[in-house]
Amino acid sequence: MTEQPIGPILDGLGTTIDLDEGDLVASAFVIAKVIEPNGDVSLSLASSEGLSWIEQNGLLASAQQIINQTSIGRKGDDE
Repeated sequence: MTEQPIGPILDGLGTTIDLDEGDLVASAFVIAKVIEPNGDVSLSLASSEGLSWIEQNGLLASAQQIINQTSIGRKGDDE
């Protein structure tokens, strides 16, 4: 396994973030589904430098809460 910059990979997937002018992204925690050459699926995690496991856990828990709240009214997810 070789470490690779995540920016070009996320760009290739069309990943964007909604920011207002002057907003500063202070840290990032990325969760990725990886399909290996043999077809196996795995989970890969990446975080910005200096992000502790406690901060990762906090970002993950907060994101889960946001997803749970917004998924109730989301159209097309179960169609």
